[in-house]
Amino acid sequence: MGSGVLEIFNELREKNIMTLKAAKEQDVKVVGIYCTYGPRELVLAAGAIPVGLCGTKQEPIAAAEVHLPRNLCPVIKSSYGFAVSDTCPYFHFSDMVIGETTCDGKKKMFELMKRLKPVHIMHLPQVPDQAASLEIWYQEMIRLKQVLEEAFAVEITDEALREAIHVVNEGNRALQDLFDLNQACPPLISGIDMIKVSWQLGFHTDRWARVTMLDQLVAELRESGGTQYDINRPRILLTGTPVGMGSEKVVELVEECGGLVVAMENCGGYKTVGLRIDENDPRDPLLLLAEKYLAIPCSVMSPNTKRLQLLREMAADFKVDGVIDLTWQACHTYNIESYQVAELIKDELHIPFIQLETDYSSSDREILKNRLQAFLEMLN
Repeated sequence: MGSGVLEIFNELREKNIMTLKAAKEQDVKVVGIYCTYGPRELVLAAGAIPVGLCGTKQEPIAAAEVHLPRNLCPVIKSSYGFAVSDTCPYFHFSDMVIGETTCDGKKKMFELMKRLKPVHIMHLPQVPDQAASLEIWYQEMIRLKQVLEEAFAVEITDEALREAIHVVNEGNRALQDLFDLNQACPPLISGIDMIKVSWQLGFHTDRWARVTMLDQLVAELRESGGTQYDINRPRILLTGTPVGMGSEKVVELVEECGGLVVAMENCGGYKTVGLRIDENDPRDPLLLLAEKYLAIPCSVMSPNTKRLQLLREMAADFKVDGVIDLTWQACHTYNIESYQVAELIKDELHIPFIQLETDYSSSDREILKNRLQAFLEMLN
């Protein structure tokens, strides 16, 4: 798609490296975050820059496998490989990293990463909708606040937290506005372009600039009317594990084979954009953060009924013709949960469904292409 604003997103990562370097020279602190459970608002309120860290490419995995087992999730291996080989500039510039106990592999990997850089681990309760879980997660917010204050010699005030909540809310609102464009028929943005935008945004150092850029892109796409896409192309919902540039092969293959990924229910997609804090709520901002982040419908939660409800809503809102559940090899929670997702999609919603289990490499590209071609032909 020829979009002037979209071209700016293509160049964003490289520009932000220079911006980050300049900020470091001014002694601005940087905090690297891997997961959606990492509370960006607390980092912003501490006067630091929260940045996403690299973990979506195949190239650094060989370096990771010197220390990590080969039969481990590629997300974990890629993240650690970038760190141990010092090939992710965002990790390089980070003063500290926020990790979380979403899965056993990441939890143990962070123990090794602590040898490279200070890593603060947040202990995530994995039973949602329980008062005890909320209390644990609230205490983790308090603990992170204290760690940031001590590490950076600052005081995180309620006022600063509420300002940070506002800008993160606006960022999620703007990103949801972009995703929601594809409720139109024909859709207004391809799956590959959605990944480019959401992935690049994770590296952006200026939160308000992100909002402005997204609003400009949405306005430009609305004006275009989406006429570049054939109305007869099958509309695909992608669910499952996170995808970024470097691990986008399934989305790329879908669109090469004639389909169009109109929506993504994953960490970089729709999973979190609707989770926005009521800015008029007078309660402790740390409690509001705990409630928000505990509501993320990740497969590590048990039971994870919120993901199934989100898929129901997305399948209807985006008028999808088929659902693809993408699972990275050795991601046990998503792999097991795929059974329940299949029941929902096939038996309740009566929508064609396929699960794909793969990794970041291109070794199975032709096998995936053949499976996707057959799936899309069935939809046609």
